[in-house]
Amino acid sequence: MKKITLIFIILLTAAALFAQNRTQPATVNVSFHNFAWGTSMDAFKSKMGNPVHIEEVNGLQSLIYDNISMTGYSVYMIAYFSQSGLEGGAYYFLTTSVEELMKCYTDVQNELLAQYGPTLLKEVLLREMRPYETSWDLSSGYIHLRVNTRQWSEPVTLWYSSPELTRRLRG
Repeated sequence: MKKITLIFIILLTAAALFAQNRTQPATVNVSFHNFAWGTSMDAFKSKMGNPVHIEEVNGLQSLIYDNISMTGYSVYMIAYFSQSGLEGGAYYFLTTSVEELMKCYTDVQNELLAQYGPTLLKEVLLREMRPYETSWDLSSGYIHLRVNTRQWSEPVTLWYSSPELTRRLRG
């Protein structure tokens, strides 16, 4: 009887550890285009070169780059800066067909899953309304991947934000 109880406890412990590893990704550092949050605009531009356009919206200055390669796809990239440095960024993947759009989403999602671990949707309704969205809300940053399959002319979009910018955007 003691042997069966011991085996049962070991199995329960293993199952709990497996479930914890599936729902809580390892501690990872979220960054944008391999730049840490807070990187100065000058340091970013010295490595990336001059942007094709610069804008300022809501106290954030954005640097816009085109023809950047990401996961084998050509993208437009926007990096957002505050007085504190790099705060966030977005990639807009350029695709030419619905098939390429869905392949792009899947390729990027698989790469993010490998890097940041599994993610769980918090609401069933969210899953039904947005079947092609994945997000990671990690202590070191927020990542959101989406595609609108009803409007295939819209690009696959990948958003990154620092913890500070994420807090400001959520209010």
